Amino acid sequence: MSSVFVLDTHHHPLMPCRPARARILLRQRKAAIFRRFPFTIILKHSVADAHTQPLRLKLDPGSKTTGVGIVNDAAGEVLFAAEITHRGERITSALSARRRTRRSRRQRHTRYRAPRFLNRRRRKGWLPPSLESRLANILTWVSRLRKLCPITNVSQELVRFDTQALQRPEITGIEYQQGTLAGYELREYLLEKWERRCAYCRITSVPLQIEHIVPKARGGTDRASNLTLACEQCNCRKNTQTAAEFGHPEVQARGQQPLRDAAAINSIRWALYERLQATGLPIETDTGGRTKYNRILRGLPKTHWLDAICVGRSTPSTLQVNQVRVLLILAVGHGNRQMCGINKHGFPIRHRQRQKVYFSFQTGDMVQAQVPAGLKTAGRHVGRLLVRASGRFDISTARDRVAGINYRYCSAIQRHDGYQYQESTGLASRS
Repeated sequence: MSSVFVLDTHHHPLMPCRPARARILLRQRKAAIFRRFPFTIILKHSVADAHTQPLRLKLDPGSKTTGVGIVNDAAGEVLFAAEITHRGERITSALSARRRTRRSRRQRHTRYRAPRFLNRRRRKGWLPPSLESRLANILTWVSRLRKLCPITNVSQELVRFDTQALQRPEITGIEYQQGTLAGYELREYLLEKWERRCAYCRITSVPLQIEHIVPKARGGTDRASNLTLACEQCNCRKNTQTAAEFGHPEVQARGQQPLRDAAAINSIRWALYERLQATGLPIETDTGGRTKYNRILRGLPKTHWLDAICVGRSTPSTLQVNQVRVLLILAVGHGNRQMCGINKHGFPIRHRQRQKVYFSFQTGDMVQAQVPAGLKTAGRHVGRLLVRASGRFDISTARDRVAGINYRYCSAIQRHDGYQYQESTGLASRS
């Protein structure tokens, strides 16, 4: 089971403890709840000569979901695991909608913001807002976790795909990687490129073989652009035909696409690495091939958080993962700055108030409402809050949405911080 973070009276991080130990401290009133997600307690008395062990924070950045884990290298114990789901696609969609609205208003010669083209310069290291949001999410949680437990090292999967190994998979000897890791970069890249399914019949959840789009007997090479994945039946039926002759010209065309996606992911990971260096912690880096090799060697399934704890050469030979509960973190942002809502034609339909906080609550707060008997909404309700100026709020619980709850019956559990949380059984969490 995941550990509970512990802070001393001066908010300094101590070694995480077991949930049973945390319950005893709370029952004896020696500690109080500091945060709900991740669950953290703060001691009410000072601790002299508190002993801490070095802990390692591990990161597996992904395009949609990032795996996070905290591991005690000496004991092989996983103290914390999380999966952060990013909101990059929603940001891209919102920017596209804003762009369409502004262009339509300019064409109608209505009130609009003047276009800007040559009066702006991009700073060095600029990234699109969707990618910048992903980096900000990761760095935010690195900062939070450093405040909650004694992290002394960071491991990051720096390069997901090794483009040198992809371009020249036959490279061997002293030129490049040797031994048991050879081939893992290429296999991982092909699995990602072809969506872990047969390129011809699109079947999933079956053993896949690396197959040549243009067979070597017909002059094909071992370059990544000439390789794909196929099930055994399709591979046998294709024999020495090309993909086009086999009736799948789209596979041959897709195989010729450049390694642009791999290069983009690599550039984003380098930006994260440069920003992590500012923390001053020692950073261990390794490739996605090493991560996959570590995971398969330990017999672990494919999930984001398990990939994270398998990053790097420092991974212990034995990992205690059976009782880990994973914190699922969904980035939802802090609202938007659009003061005027519009319809699909770009005309205003509503105006928003500048005030966000009403009666000390704001939308997104997690609250507990104890409504007395005799009222329509009587009972105990726990969930996310939707505030109104009238003081009658809505609460979205795990089952439904309860409307019209007076603010006097609400007590805050955790303030809105731009994320939504849900706990999941570790090995039940799949990518």
